[in-house]
Amino acid sequence: MDKVIETPDAPPAIGPYSQGMRFDNLVFTSGQLPIDPETGEVSEDTKQQAHQCLKNLKAVLEAAGSGMNRVKKVTVFVRDMDEFSNINEVYKQYFKVPFPARSLVEVARLPKDVKVEIEALATVG
Repeated sequence: MDKVIETPDAPPAIGPYSQGMRFDNLVFTSGQLPIDPETGEVSEDTKQQAHQCLKNLKAVLEAAGSGMNRVKKVTVFVRDMDEFSNINEVYKQYFKVPFPARSLVEVARLPKDVKVEIEALATVG
């Protein structure tokens, strides 16, 4: 059974999409932007943006009955590949060995002109 995932602990969708979807034991998150769900603010610092994206991702996964330890695949979108090491420094605070599969791609632009956006695929149970 399909289930829409919505939580006030992550920022609401800024377009016609859901924060996440659960299909049986799989959870697909939308890309999480570095928006603080309480204030609506975005830090200018790339590391802080990565932290907020991952906090928002964690909130969506937990609302779906999953968690960071159940993530199988992550996609990270960055505006500047020179931030690769900064992203990795933050990333390894949220994921442990064995790390999930990951793609990290540089893009020309992200919504709200943020520097980072992160999405994931996880399991439940």
